[in-house]
Amino acid sequence: MPESPTVSDIASYVRAKNAGPFWTTIDIFLPDDAAFTTLVNSSAITAERVGERYRVDPADVRVFELPELRVVKVSLPRRAPQGGLHDRDLHSGQQHVPLATMRLA
Repeated sequence: MPESPTVSDIASYVRAKNAGPFWTTIDIFLPDDAAFTTLVNSSAITAERVGERYRVDPADVRVFELPELRVVKVSLPRRAPQGGLHDRDLHSGQQHVPLATMRLA
């Protein structure tokens, strides 16, 4: 049986960025309404799955679905404050990878 597609397989673009010194935001841009519906209906992007993938409390994860823009936005707490001793990605530029590689099913 073939594996289900990943988020990056159906997205036009996936990016991560700082949302302040304590939060990261990941944006998933979808190319059309069908891809947006596929992602939203897959239950791939839930607070529970994102929390598990990023090792943060799911209660702190926020998922926003913006159908008019065909974007899903995920905000989650950084595991270390920006610029702190244990911060390994100052601008959160690489934090999209774990989410982009998540399978839809």
